[in-house]
Amino acid sequence: MMNTAVIAFGSNLENPIAQVQNALAAVAALPQIGSLKTSSLYRSAPVGYAEQPDFINAVAVVETSYAALELLQQLQQIEQRFGRQRSFRNAPRTLDLDIIDYAQTASNAPELQLPHPRAHERSFVMLPLAEIAPDYPIAHFGTAQQLAAKLGNAGIEKLPNPFSGCLKAQ
Repeated sequence: MMNTAVIAFGSNLENPIAQVQNALAAVAALPQIGSLKTSSLYRSAPVGYAEQPDFINAVAVVETSYAALELLQQLQQIEQRFGRQRSFRNAPRTLDLDIIDYAQTASNAPELQLPHPRAHERSFVMLPLAEIAPDYPIAHFGTAQQLAAKLGNAGIEKLPNPFSGCLKAQ
């Protein structure tokens, strides 16, 4: 059975544009990913800890037969392959992959909260999601397009993305 998941991508170390593009390809290549629709890349100012380089962000909507926790494990393995270090909250990173939503289910498990507890407050997630799935609902907060409009685009710049569109696994 295929489920829809929304994944946010972010990087601000070691050529962030290439990190995000390569991570999009790595997720598309996972064996239980049926399709992956990607947003453009966006440059955004850091949130929380400000003394770090700007981030490159993107969002993908995927069809997957992984269960939510299996998908999380696969994403964490990709982060590790890309050299992710978890030094402190909001620290600079080579790659950050977050599940924003999985089959519109709710979870308060310590390892995976769904929908992502802060995604509806982050324009660097909602603007790319609104680009590829404007009517995608985020819990009771509204659609991606409604949330993106509410949050605005201050501090965010859309970049060209050669991976924009649909990718199919294998």
